[in-house]
Amino acid sequence: MYKVDLNSDLGESFGAYTIGSDDRVLALVSSANVACGFHAGDPSVMGATVAACRAQGVAVGAHPGFPDLVGFGRRQLAVTPDQAYGDVLYQIGALAGFCRTNGALLQHVKGHF
Repeated sequence: MYKVDLNSDLGESFGAYTIGSDDRVLALVSSANVACGFHAGDPSVMGATVAACRAQGVAVGAHPGFPDLVGFGRRQLAVTPDQAYGDVLYQIGALAGFCRTNGALLQHVKGHF
């Protein structure tokens, strides 16, 4: 028997801005790429998204991006490889902390680049 992983980017809301229909999408997917706060998302949204994923049995992945909330991580930024490495490591570590707190496993990383 074959199994398909239906995946979506989630947790992109931040502050007063709601982006997407995460609750509706969570009911349909088997894994989620959770925005890690640089291109989208914020700590509150990250924690709530991880908790919702765990409650619905959805695998959690980190979705790190460039520090660009205004441009949704899509503007060209002048960053060195060392800066990019540090930014990605920081974001993955932050999401891993939310996973640990919620009893979820961080299963994958999908960059927003």
